[in-house]
Amino acid sequence: MKWLINSWYQPHPIRWLLSPLSAFYRMIILLRKWCYHLGIFKQYHLSVPVIIVGNISLGGTGKTPFVIWLTQQLQKAGMRPGIISRGYGGHAKQYPQIVSPTSDPSIVGDEPILISRHTHCPIAVAPNRHAAGQMLLQQFDCNIIIADDGLQHYALGRDIEVAIIDGERLFGNQYCLPAGPLREPLARLEHVNFIVHNGGQSPTDFRMTLSQAVAINLIDPTLRKNISEFADQIVHAVAGIGHPQRFFEQLIQQNLHIISHPFADHYAFQITDLSFGDDKPIFMTEKDAVKCQSFANKNMWVIPIEAQITGKLDQQILQTIAGLSSHG
Repeated sequence: MKWLINSWYQPHPIRWLLSPLSAFYRMIILLRKWCYHLGIFKQYHLSVPVIIVGNISLGGTGKTPFVIWLTQQLQKAGMRPGIISRGYGGHAKQYPQIVSPTSDPSIVGDEPILISRHTHCPIAVAPNRHAAGQMLLQQFDCNIIIADDGLQHYALGRDIEVAIIDGERLFGNQYCLPAGPLREPLARLEHVNFIVHNGGQSPTDFRMTLSQAVAINLIDPTLRKNISEFADQIVHAVAGIGHPQRFFEQLIQQNLHIISHPFADHYAFQITDLSFGDDKPIFMTEKDAVKCQSFANKNMWVIPIEAQITGKLDQQILQTIAGLSSHG
């Protein structure tokens, strides 16, 4: 699988072999979208505004830190957001499932727990996002819903769409799956309300930067160190996220000498995966730490990240929400 992903971002003859499959995939995607547009497939709406956060490319673009940032901005503005998600990596026996900071990632997935720990707002996961939203509205006093990774989930009606773009990798060879990384054609971005670039140098109104300055010990969360205290040391860097290299490069930029250990996105870690035969510090993302808490040791450190957005995006989203209310 790794070789296929690499072929999306650098010249590789495999794209020509896979391009007929990409054309077929693109046709199915467009046909499905038109079926919702024409009412052949039913779209379900919630009784409160819905903000969709998603992307058009496969792999990590930074949706989770953005959802946390967006939720916190809405809370500061006095709103009562709820969050719905598919809950990838979780295997619940029944849905929807309410998520708490202490939920089991094998049941509800890793990202919803991470979001819950940062926002402390109501969260529900289910393949049927509308059902998840309905549960939140029935059990909690939410007046707006954020749908994490819901851009292609057309069964759920939406009022605002935010697309997160990997500002460094962009869209690779610009082919749809499987010849390229795109879930939908690039033209899809013409119909979203806001586009946010995560990193990179391309000109854009809204740019997200992810800062990480502190390491928190998994055994003793009160033990915190500036990452600069590990400068010039050799550390193990573990990442089971959509784009592990971004995490590794951020550590390298802070003068750490890393031994990188990339894993598949949403990987279910076992203690043997992190047994490296030495006492060097092990750095990991918050998303991965959720699944390593039960077997953590003193050498394991989680690196929290904080999103910052340029362009007063929070104010523009709040203005858009106010416009929805005035027309409602």
